[in-house]
Formats: sequence, structure tokens, C-alpha cells
Amino acid sequence: MTLNENKGFQIMGISLQMFAVLTVVVLGATYMGVLPKGMIGAFPLMMIVGAVLNEVGNRLPIVKDYLGGGAIIVIFGSAALVTYGVLPEASKEIMTNFMKGEGFLSFYIAALITGSILGMDRKLLISAAIRYLPVILGGVIAALGLTGIIGMIMGYGAKEAILYVAIPIMGGGMGAGAVPLSQIFGQVLNVDPVQIMSKMVPALALGNATAIVVAGLLDRVGKKKTSLSGNGKLMKSQKAIKEEAREEMKLDYKLMGIGILLSTTFFVWGKILAKFIPIHSYALMIISVALVKVLGIMPEKYEKGAFQWFRFVMTNFTPALLVGIGVAYTDLNAVINSLSVIYVVLVFTTVIGATIGSAFIGHLLGFYPIEASITGGLCMANMGGTGDVAVLSASKRMELMPFAQISSRIGGAFMLILATSLLSILL
Repeated sequence: MTLNENKGFQIMGISLQMFAVLTVVVLGATYMGVLPKGMIGAFPLMMIVGAVLNEVGNRLPIVKDYLGGGAIIVIFGSAALVTYGVLPEASKEIMTNFMKGEGFLSFYIAALITGSILGMDRKLLISAAIRYLPVILGGVIAALGLTGIIGMIMGYGAKEAILYVAIPIMGGGMGAGAVPLSQIFGQVLNVDPVQIMSKMVPALALGNATAIVVAGLLDRVGKKKTSLSGNGKLMKSQKAIKEEAREEMKLDYKLMGIGILLSTTFFVWGKILAKFIPIHSYALMIISVALVKVLGIMPEKYEKGAFQWFRFVMTNFTPALLVGIGVAYTDLNAVINSLSVIYVVLVFTTVIGATIGSAFIGHLLGFYPIEASITGGLCMANMGGTGDVAVLSASKRMELMPFAQISSRIGGAFMLILATSLLSILL
């Protein structure tokens, strides 16, 4: 007797009966304490939890229509599973180590950056890159200005709202943002950086959560107001550019292997450059891949390989990665503990300011407002690389990853310089 794969409900393209068998095996190993360490144990657990939570999120009426659907449920659902002890502590350690120690997040982002840039039209890449930085700047100015005004009106204080809420949220995540920011603040204010971090982390966590929710709402707005959205296309001029039909090309397993090598080598190259150039390795990787594309020095065969690998990773690994983000990078207690009315309003104001400012400048420069606000606004307001994946997943625009990373990395570096300047002005 075999399971009927042609009828009934499916998860990940697998029949419910077969998926149930796989789930019993993996969860059984998890609770028995015999789940293997490393990717061999993390992968099946993250894929199964991600698939189930993603299915739930995509079917909950309000969540699927207004809050980002599966992405937000996967992130916060998996965070809740480990925070409240539903999943054993050992499984949390396995997944966290896979994400951080074994570099799954970097592996995923490298595939998306390399494949999406090499898969872009050359003329489009050149045109978009020149106009993109003003979009980021528009979001930053609106976010800081609006938050300062609301902070003053609500009695929180304009300076405090800008320094301890808006700047951490717009600062490029934890490692490239809050950590160096706390060092800068601590040195200038002669205060222990740990105290500064305790003020910044709740803003960072709640801002990231708000950005994910707003991303889902923007996707909904884009479906209602089609003139505001490019459905994943950043620039209005893309309509005039003949898109390469890469998704229709025949799948080639050897080309996918080339794509793996290219994406990981570009990532390593970024690390090498970062030894000599004081810029984040992701930013240097983006610049390198973009230069290779603009100069036309990569044979089209290899570009296709990188693009096919990017599509494979995005299609199959995204829910699993979102589980890792929830488990390893989302502090649910920090989010819950920061839920005072004034604080929530200020965080919301920062994210909305970033969204509106980047949309407005983007519109003036020929970008679709929805895509400009997602990449130039929300991907500045989220928690770096992990936040980029979550925001783009919630808005269903994963192909915008290169621009999201420009916001997180180059934009984050700009925020460090801006914060240093503002400290000398405001204090």
C-alpha cells in the first residue's frame, strides 16, 4: 500500500499523510534528545516547524491579509515555542548554532544577493543604484524628525526619542547597529555601554516586529492600489526594459552547483575586502557582485547558474530560515517588556516615518512608492540581515534583497556617522 500523493491537502507539496510521518520522526527525535547536532538535525526540524507555521499564517484571515501572513507567524511562533519551553532547550541550541555558528543565515543571504543581482538587467541596475541612496536618506530624515516631534508632544523628550528609539531602529540591526552605537554613546556620555544597550534592544526588537507587520500591510495596499506598486519591480522604468525570461529556462543541476560556488565565493571575497576597507562585508559583497554585473565580465551561463540557485534557496529554505530568525534572533521577552503606550507609539512613529519618507523621495526619483518604502524605509528600520529576510518575505518581494542589504549595510554605516554627529549637536 502506498500513500496517494495526487489528492487532498498538501504541505510543501507533500501529502498530509506523508508529512505527518516525517513530522513524527523529527519531533520524536527532538523530544527523545537524539536530534543530531549541526545542519542534519537543524534542517528537518526547522523545515517542518516552518512549513506548519507558514501554513497556519497563510490561512488565518486577518494575519494573511494584513500582517504578513506566514512570515510573521513563523518568526514569532517559533520564538514562542522556545521561549515558553514547548521545544526542548537542546533543539534551540542546535538551531541557534546552525544559524549563527554554522552560518546558515549568511549562506542564504549570499545566494539571494548573488543570484538576484546577476539575474537583473544591467541597465536597470545602473539606473536604480544611482538614485537609491537619496531614498534611504529621505526615510531617515522623516523617521528621526517625526519621532522627535511626537516624543516632545508626549512628554518623552525629543532628544531621548531620537537618540534611544529612532536611531537604534534605523541603525542597521544588532551587530552592525546597536552594538557599535552603544559603544559610541557610552564613550561620549561616559556611561557603561551595557546600560545603553538595555535601552536600545527593546526599540530594536519592537521596531523589527513593527517593520514586518507594516511590510505585510504594504503588500496588501499594493494589491488594492496597483499604481503604487511594481509587484517586486523597484523602478517604473522597468516596464520599458525587456525582462530576461530566466524563470522559464530549463533547470540545470550543474549550473546550480556553479551558483553555489559563485555565491559562497563572493561572500568570502567580501570578507577579504573587509580586512582592508572599513565597511561591512555584506556591503562590499554587494558592490563586488554589482560591479561584475555592470562591467559584463561574468559569462551568461554562470549568471544563470547563480540565478537558478537563488530561486531554489528562496523557494525551499525561506520558512526554515524564518524559524531560525525566530529562535536565534528574536527576543520575545524584550518585545513584550517594552510594550508601554508611549514607547510603542514612538517605535511605530519611527517605522511609519521611514516608510513615508522613503516612499515620497522614491516616487520623485522614479521608484514605485511601495517598493521604495519597503527597501529604503522598512529595511532600514528592521534588524539587519535577519530583518531584511522577514520584511521581504512578509511583503512577498524577496527579489529586492540586494537593495534591502544596501539599506541595512551601507545605510547602517551611515547611521553610525550620523549618530556621532547628532550626539555632539543634541548633548
